[in-house]
Amino acid sequence: MLDTHNDNPPDNDNWHTDVTFIETPPAGAILAAKELPSTGGDTLWTSGIAAYEALSVPFRQLLSGLRAEHDFRKSFPEYKYRKTEEEHQRWREAVAKNPPLLHPVVRTHPVSGKQALFVNEGFTTRIVDVSEKESEALLGFLFAHITKPEFQVRWRWQPNDIAIWDNRVTQHYANADYLPQRRIMHRATILGDKPFYRAG
Repeated sequence: MLDTHNDNPPDNDNWHTDVTFIETPPAGAILAAKELPSTGGDTLWTSGIAAYEALSVPFRQLLSGLRAEHDFRKSFPEYKYRKTEEEHQRWREAVAKNPPLLHPVVRTHPVSGKQALFVNEGFTTRIVDVSEKESEALLGFLFAHITKPEFQVRWRWQPNDIAIWDNRVTQHYANADYLPQRRIMHRATILGDKPFYRAG
């Protein structure tokens, strides 16, 4: 359950793909609206496939085979979890359990075979196969590119709406413009597989 309000604000104020800091991120997710604010609280999704297909062929070739690091701490930094020693200890345990790991920058969908951009502002920290400056430039471009409006859909929730999405090839953003009102959503995630890149 995701119960967000003034005393428990959303913790992911960015575009992200769920849980890419683990070896097998969820394949999909289901979100159901239970209690909604009178205004705001929309969710936006963007397509990694559409964003990839909009790139020029030379740029796609540049990205093919590159790997990026994904890190739990990027969306869950230590300073947010120091209110109590118990909370800080839980954070340290989560960090120890989830060390940074690598995924392909371009992910091949295991069913359709389509290619999708698989870097996200929430968890991707760097592209490891290029220099630090090149990584910063590439990620800055890709983060801006994948969130362009032409690749997006926006859902204005009604009570009991249910959204199901493919987490392997999308990113989403939960608009936090409803505070101090309350928003309660029920969420389930679908087990996934290890991301891979296969040249098409």
